Amino acid sequence: MPQPSIKQLEAFWWAATCANFATAAERVHLSVSSLSKRIAELEATLGQSLFDRSGHRAALTEAGERLLPAALGVLNAMAALGQTLDARAELTGHCRFGVGDLSALTWLPAFVAAARQAHPQLGLEPYVDVGGVLERRLADGELDFAVIAGRSSRSELLSQPVGAAHFAWAAAPSLPGAGRQDAVALLQRHPLVTLPAGAGTTRLLDDWLLANRATVQERIVCNSWGAVAGMLRQGVGVGFLPAYWVRALNLRAVGARTPLAPLHYAFQWRRGDARALIAAMQPLAQAQVDFSVAPGVAGALSL
Repeated sequence: MPQPSIKQLEAFWWAATCANFATAAERVHLSVSSLSKRIAELEATLGQSLFDRSGHRAALTEAGERLLPAALGVLNAMAALGQTLDARAELTGHCRFGVGDLSALTWLPAFVAAARQAHPQLGLEPYVDVGGVLERRLADGELDFAVIAGRSSRSELLSQPVGAAHFAWAAAPSLPGAGRQDAVALLQRHPLVTLPAGAGTTRLLDDWLLANRATVQERIVCNSWGAVAGMLRQGVGVGFLPAYWVRALNLRAVGARTPLAPLHYAFQWRRGDARALIAAMQPLAQAQVDFSVAPGVAGALSL
């Protein structure tokens, strides 16, 4: 009796766990028709349909649900075997990963340089967005991994802590009251310049406002740390920035009765993804995640 091949099981696993067949085909470097052919061959070998294709989106059948953990076990075993035989092998192919804007402005360049040095044949494609979008794209199979603020609440994702960012309230020296009033008082007189609700700092800000019984009269929301810093330098309002940026940008540190809590970041990947790529990228990210700003970045932001 013919047995399923590794390539067939790989095609099945990606198709079952990605948002759609097009994304799955991209992840295994096949056309959609070639992916569908491998799955059809697997179904013929097993004598059972694995996907119900009658709806708008293909869904796993009962047989597909039963096969999924077994297929994952085989793929993980093959990945472990490959790592055992050649633990120092260089990675090849393509890696698409996600980071937030703060990561892009701080440690991302060093990470890309380190990854290219360790794996020169691996194509790297960083994608920058807020944490909520990155988690969704990761869960849908569009990203290989992401470094995002906080641990994931999605059951299909796993998280490993890799570092933390520390923040401080800041304002332009010219902002009225900046030298005399604390952050709570300034928020009553001036707009809060901050990131949108989908950013990782949302929970941090909400917790601080609650702890200090503070309210915000007006918000200016922007999804770029660089733009937030620029508006603060222009005296548009008050806000918080990475602590390392305040002095570098010639801003005034603003006092607060309760300091902002650090924001912890995690390396996130899809549950069951035991590829050598994930095993190699996780320690590289752990070694490079550093939210202190290099002078070049601070200089660029101050323009």
